Amino acid sequence: MPRYALLVEYHGGPFSGWQRQADQPSVQGAIETALGKLEPGDHTIAAAGRTDAGVHATGQVCHCDLAKDWDPFRLSEALNYHLKPAPVAVLACSRVAYDWHARFDATERRYVFRLIARRAPLTTEAGQMWRVNHPLDAEAMQAGADHLIGKHDFTTFRSSICQAKSPIKSLDALQISVVPRDIGVEYRFYVRARSFLHNQVRSFVGTLERVGAGAWRPDDVAAALAAKDRAACGPVSPPMGLYLAGVRYPDAPFTTEGTRF
Repeated sequence: MPRYALLVEYHGGPFSGWQRQADQPSVQGAIETALGKLEPGDHTIAAAGRTDAGVHATGQVCHCDLAKDWDPFRLSEALNYHLKPAPVAVLACSRVAYDWHARFDATERRYVFRLIARRAPLTTEAGQMWRVNHPLDAEAMQAGADHLIGKHDFTTFRSSICQAKSPIKSLDALQISVVPRDIGVEYRFYVRARSFLHNQVRSFVGTLERVGAGAWRPDDVAAALAAKDRAACGPVSPPMGLYLAGVRYPDAPFTTEGTRF
């Protein structure tokens, strides 16, 4: 059976997350239903990352197996037609080897978290960023973030329901940039690693927000990491600011790999 890689973008607001659930809408379920419109029968797809409820993606990657030898462009167009009106879009499609795997062949995952400091509620961008109503110190947050780079035991920043075999991970980058806006200031957290623990990025951002607000010192992040204790973590940020921005493979399956940083 031909195997296809799909580059997928979605707004996570209406979904219970990526993973299919029997009684809740999911991104996986939406795509599998669309595939069923093209080729009747049950379809099971695999993704590079299982995003939580409310989390978005601009560069999710998944793969599917089909009986028909589809032209990749026509397959993407047909899927987008059947995905409407769900906020899910196939940005690119490529034929890949029969043993290629969206999850296990990935060598890097990239996330972006968007946080905005402003007093007024969000309207046109509601559900796309985490809003706080106090100013933040970007330099202090970056100083705290720098303590997290490298290979560590990230038990402190790991969800209690995380199913990973080990809390030891290597964090390649955690960079914070400031985006001036007419009203408020947006902060973007760019995070890169081969793989992540459950809620790891949101735990980072929630903790660093406390540093930016002055409630924590940058060195407190190092102490929390060294504690290897979930109780030492700061608050976990809400999901709506988090985006799976891209996945890297030894041989890129698409002409574009999605958002880079």
